[in-house]
Amino acid sequence: MRLGTSFFEQDVLVVAPLLIGKQLVRLYDDGHLEKYIISETEAYDGENDLACHACRGRTERNKVMYGQGGLIYVYLVYGMYWMINFVTGQKDQPQAVLLRGVEGINGPGKLTRQLQIDKSFYAEDLATSKRIWVEDDGTTSKFRTDKRVGIDYAGDYWKNVPWRFIKI
Repeated sequence: MRLGTSFFEQDVLVVAPLLIGKQLVRLYDDGHLEKYIISETEAYDGENDLACHACRGRTERNKVMYGQGGLIYVYLVYGMYWMINFVTGQKDQPQAVLLRGVEGINGPGKLTRQLQIDKSFYAEDLATSKRIWVEDDGTTSKFRTDKRVGIDYAGDYWKNVPWRFIKI
């Protein structure tokens, strides 16, 4: 069953762990379809979270985070890796879940390369997209938490908050 807008309109700290074990579905341009089990996510919780791209308010880059839950936020890091995030929460409450891995592909840059994710996915709606969406087959997965990765700039509190969710 495809997850709709109402799933993603929940708070990021609800959605991020619930995504563990869900199926990320990708329909490629050549017509073949692949399903991947989501194995790692990270939560970014709005303007108060100093590791979140919304911590300095709305910009051209992050404006999709201020939209409805279920939109895709992609951005380029190091000039070479696209990061894919799912916007969560209500409109004007900028939250997002970074997809860090799926079973067999660890690391957000490797993930987007394998899934051929690029800037064209920016603001795509997971509820209606014909090329990427999330399905729930009813199974639940256990996970552990850990601190988020690569955000030392955000300070001790924010870099150590256990908002990374990893399938066990």
